[in-house]
Amino acid sequence: MVRILDVIEAPDQAANEMMTRVPEVGSGDFRIGSQLIVRQSQSAVFFRDGKALDTFDPGRHTISTANIPLLVNLVGIVFSGQTPFKAEVYFVNMRDFIDMKWGTPEPIALRDKDLGLVRLRANGRYSMAISDPQMFVAKIVGTQGLYRTRDIEDYLRGIIVSRLTDLLGETKAGLFDLPALFDEMSAAIKAKVAEDFAALGIILKQMFLGSVSPTEETQKAIDERAAMGAIGDMQRYLQYKAARAMGDAAAAGGGGEAGGAAGTGVGLGAGFGLGAGMAGMITQAMQGAAQHQAQPAGRPAAVPDVMNLAEAAAYLKVGEGDVLELISSGQVKAKKIGSEYRIARKALDDFLAS
Repeated sequence: MVRILDVIEAPDQAANEMMTRVPEVGSGDFRIGSQLIVRQSQSAVFFRDGKALDTFDPGRHTISTANIPLLVNLVGIVFSGQTPFKAEVYFVNMRDFIDMKWGTPEPIALRDKDLGLVRLRANGRYSMAISDPQMFVAKIVGTQGLYRTRDIEDYLRGIIVSRLTDLLGETKAGLFDLPALFDEMSAAIKAKVAEDFAALGIILKQMFLGSVSPTEETQKAIDERAAMGAIGDMQRYLQYKAARAMGDAAAAGGGGEAGGAAGTGVGLGAGFGLGAGMAGMITQAMQGAAQHQAQPAGRPAAVPDVMNLAEAAAYLKVGEGDVLELISSGQVKAKKIGSEYRIARKALDDFLAS
């Protein structure tokens, strides 16, 4: 049996609901003489076969061939108003939509002048109003197939994010420079998006960029970069950390039972000597760092009076194996502390002078 809709209205349309469809699914069965009630801040658009047709402003309207000429021409002859015609009616909310939110569903990858490749998230707010209900229904319902508010909001959000991505690429500003440009970027996004919204029958009233923030991975890279800058001389820092770790290991090994230490070839005396040697290395590394920082620019660091194997090899400009051969053959005098050699600069100078 044909369902005739004699009264067409959307009395319960919420303030944040962009469109209300009558009927909710399928096409409605209307006939000449049906009553159309359009409330204040609403506009009613008849829709059929993918086209937005006749539009009605607020008020009570009696459907007749005179006020739905586009629909009648599309449907054909209406037999004395007895045969219903099929169509859909979209009640468009003409209020201002304020405090609309947008954000990036996925991080935006950009090239940063300071950090290289970064991944950023952004969000903000905007306000809008539907200025041309017939165009809005034609573009959103007819072209996109959308009429639920959440789907329309997702579609509009995609436009904003696309324009934001394009703007960030054009700006070429670093992540650390962006906070000072929020007002300018908000105005630029509005200018870009306003034209897209106007093509949908929407007027964009305000646009705000709330924040641009890095992802967790990018934030970790920023923190590491800041830590490296605070440390200063990374090579000295790593030497100091290595000496500390070796000293802690030696102290832990020397504090065990004598039998266990003997089993590993290290007695209490050797553990103590190694720990003392590591303490000396720590002190030397710290003193070397202080000397390095105090050294005037353009002058080389002073040669230490006591060197380890690597420093002696660098001093002689030979390999560490060559220095070991000189020590084994007795040509260079050295002291072995634990597993490390300590060579006086004077011993090297005497060897070179011989």
